[in-house]
Formats: sequence, structure tokens, C-alpha cells
Amino acid sequence: MSRTPLLQHTIQEPTSVEGVGYWNGREIRVEFRPAEPNSGVFFVRENSEDGRTVRIPAHVSYRVDTPRRSDLERDGVVIAMVEHALASLRGLEIDNCEIHVTETEMPGLDGSALPFVRAIQKAGRRPQDASLQILHIEKTIRVGDDDAWIEVEPVDDGLTHLAYLLDYGENNSIGRQCAELTLTPDAFVDSIARARTFLLQDEAEKLQRQGLGERTTFQELLVFGDDGPIDNELRFGNECARHKLLDMTGDLAMAGIRIAGRFTAFRSGHHLNAELVREILSSAQASGVRIEVAMDGVPVESLTSTSS
Repeated sequence: MSRTPLLQHTIQEPTSVEGVGYWNGREIRVEFRPAEPNSGVFFVRENSEDGRTVRIPAHVSYRVDTPRRSDLERDGVVIAMVEHALASLRGLEIDNCEIHVTETEMPGLDGSALPFVRAIQKAGRRPQDASLQILHIEKTIRVGDDDAWIEVEPVDDGLTHLAYLLDYGENNSIGRQCAELTLTPDAFVDSIARARTFLLQDEAEKLQRQGLGERTTFQELLVFGDDGPIDNELRFGNECARHKLLDMTGDLAMAGIRIAGRFTAFRSGHHLNAELVREILSSAQASGVRIEVAMDGVPVESLTSTSS
């Protein structure tokens, strides 16, 4: 018996979010807009420093390596910290969307993806007349070393499973945590969308000495002192590990296609997450799997794929 193909989705109507950037401290407006079938997710930087409007596909080929976040760059224009917005779209199963942004980074908001999620939920989700592609992992792929790694294994159910093992050692208040989930819209919203960005107090102080995060307060992310979060309370006992799953979701979305597999990470960050995405796409290409990746909102056949 043949299976009914899954359909692509976009949002029903435009929706916006406003906030302050963690890094530059500027006011930022982000508008999510519906996009055509097969156009994928892409950012539109309006009125950049030299007056240009630049479109940047949310794809790992446009990613630039930056500590503590995932940035995209094209023709000298950068949009920083895109992972929470991308995680929100992937978690809510939105496949095609334009993200218009007025600054060089996405707003930090409360340190989680929840404000983006609420805006997207308010806009609504609309099916489109186009089949959804899913890349099925056929063999285990791992990147990293004994100190930090991330891998993906094949699954039979066609879903994305995520697990994270966090280990900050014994001499701080973060310690060791783990978290896992099967990525569905309900699980995403209930389990990881609210999990916030975190760092240790000495890390936060170092960044501020560099002139970064001057408008960011202890209420807009989790800063851990010796006794736990400073002037804040945890939303989950393992909120840090859950936030790592949120980051993984956003980073994996830069494959430009949904991936069916079981992802497990140990102390992995944005860099290793992106390396795994590159290895997955390279392996698919070597295996002759055809994937259509949207660039500039126009589908471009750069790899190969099976439709689900």
C-alpha cells in the first residue's frame, strides 16, 4: 500500500517579534512571513549598513564559525544567533518561511525560543501543495573526539530523536545533566522551547569586559554563580541540557531538509553540530541520494533525497 506524501507547510500570515540583541544591544524587529512551496527558510536583512537588502538561506553552506552561537553570512552581511528562530520553525514543522530582520543579529528575548514560538503559533500553520522531503540516515555518523562529540544513527520510524549529555564537571552549579525527546510540535513546545541560554558567572563577566551584553540582564538568560542561577529561577531541573537540545534543533535545521535519525551528543556545541550536518549531507551526496535544497527562496538541486 502506498503512503500519502507528507505536505510542506508555511505560516498563515506575517507575525513579528521585537527585542534587544545580546551582542550589539540594539533594538531589533523580526518579521516572519509566508513563503512559497520549496523555497525553504531564508533570512532577509533589510537596509544593511550599505543600504542593500540581502537574502541569506538558512543553510550550513552560509554558516560562519562564531563562538557561542550560529551565524549566517552572505556577501559581507551577517545575521547572528539564528539558532533559536530556526529551532522554532523546525519544532513547529514550518518548512518555508521568510525571516526579515532589521539588524545584524536576532534578538535575545528571554534567552529561549518561546517568544518566537508564540508569534509563529499566533500566525498559524498552512499546508502547501508540495510534498515534504525527509532524509533518512542509513549509517551511523559521528564527529568530534572523546571530550566532545555528536552522532546520528538510523531509525525505522521516520522521526527525529534527540539526546544530550551535558557535563560541566563537579566544581560548579551546572554539573552534569541529560535530556532527550522525539521531535514533534507538542514535545518541542512543552519540553525545550522554554529552555534558556546559560553560562557561568565568570564567562558572563568576561564577555561584558569585552563590551558585549551591556543591555542584557540576569532575567534575560541564566547566569550561574556558585549557588545556582543569579536573580533567576530554573524552569526545569535540567534546563541547561534542554537548551542544548533547542540549539541542536536549530543547528540541524541548517541541513535544509528534515532528517530522520537518532541524534546523541556529549558536550557538543554549535561548531560540532554544524560539522555533523555537513557530514550528513556529504554522505548523502556520496550515496547518490538526491536532495533539493532551496537557495534564495528558489529550489536548487545540490544533493539528492527520498520523499516521505
